[in-house]
Amino acid sequence: MTNLLWPGDHRAGEHMTDRALLESMVAVESAWLDALVAAGLAPPECAGADLPMLLTANDCEALAVAAEGGGNPVIGLVALLRERAAPAVAPWIHRGLTSQDVLDTGLMLGVREVAGELAAQLRGQALTLTELAALHRGTPMVARTLTQHAAPTTFGVKVAGWLTGVVDAFEGLSALATPVQIGGAAGTLAATTELAALVTGAADPAGVSAGLMRDAATALGLVARLPWHTTRTPVTAAADAFVGCTDAWGRIAADIVTMARPEVGELSEPAGANRGRSSSMPHKRNPVLSILIRRAALSAPQLAATLHTAAALANDERPDGAWHAEWDTLRALARRTVVAGSQCGELLAGLAVHAERMSENLDAADVSGEQQAIAELAGGPPSPTYFGAADRLIDESLDRARRTLGQRW
Repeated sequence: MTNLLWPGDHRAGEHMTDRALLESMVAVESAWLDALVAAGLAPPECAGADLPMLLTANDCEALAVAAEGGGNPVIGLVALLRERAAPAVAPWIHRGLTSQDVLDTGLMLGVREVAGELAAQLRGQALTLTELAALHRGTPMVARTLTQHAAPTTFGVKVAGWLTGVVDAFEGLSALATPVQIGGAAGTLAATTELAALVTGAADPAGVSAGLMRDAATALGLVARLPWHTTRTPVTAAADAFVGCTDAWGRIAADIVTMARPEVGELSEPAGANRGRSSSMPHKRNPVLSILIRRAALSAPQLAATLHTAAALANDERPDGAWHAEWDTLRALARRTVVAGSQCGELLAGLAVHAERMSENLDAADVSGEQQAIAELAGGPPSPTYFGAADRLIDESLDRARRTLGQRW
């Protein structure tokens, strides 16, 4: 998948593409059909029905066009599967589900895969930052507040701050749950409860329905949960976890674009073929990775805001438009987060640190005002340096990263 207006989109690979989402939705239908058979609610002939094999390469486009008729792609997908399945299997496909069950659960499968990719990216970045902070714990530089020279610091302290943000993002991602969504037409599991009562004569047909949901969740590798048709916490939680990542990376990129300015010259992005070129000024080398990461960090919160707004306006037992607004918004946010994470990993791995320039900039600035004022107040000479608790702050950041991500990462 590519996007001419979102450079780097190819880095997200097949995550939540039309084809990937279609396959996820068919996986939901398969897991549900198997659960029905195992519970004795669908005929044994349905066991092992290979629904994914019923798809062809041209189905995505056809289903996308047909989706306008019913407002979502599941209606056409169910019709297609029933048309191509064996006669004994066809009537039982999707039985007890509703379109929202299949689409929401399919999206959660996509979110789970994206979350796994992001966790791996964050781990790699944390390891890089740990090494960078340790290497530059004593590299002096000038701290800047409100764009102005402030006080002495070290580059190791700055990197430790970057690391803290990355670990924060990892913790938010680790807490993310991706639940199955199965509720039936009105979120009451009525169809399967009725089937259990009529077909098996179960003493607790509602319990059978709950068991079906749990079995499907287990088969899909998702968390079992009560129906959440209009309680959109799983979607907004995913959005918040993704934005937590872009927040952390945006902060890093914001520092780098400033420190890579020619008049500052303290950092440089990794070189690459044609990286940072200008169409008209051959002397330029733009910090394009940082720029593209900042682009994601600036736009991700608005996508998350759309998902929160949709959640707040989710009415009745299935929303009229708010639900529909989520799908592509969540996909765009997920893919853009993966792209930004890939770009940030490359940026950090190849970051060039110009320690001499950091020292020169510090020496050229008078940033001793606070230190002198404290020395006068205390009635003694100032200390040789003014790095405060820099070493302790770096060590605590590194220790937290190791505790959170594990000793071997």
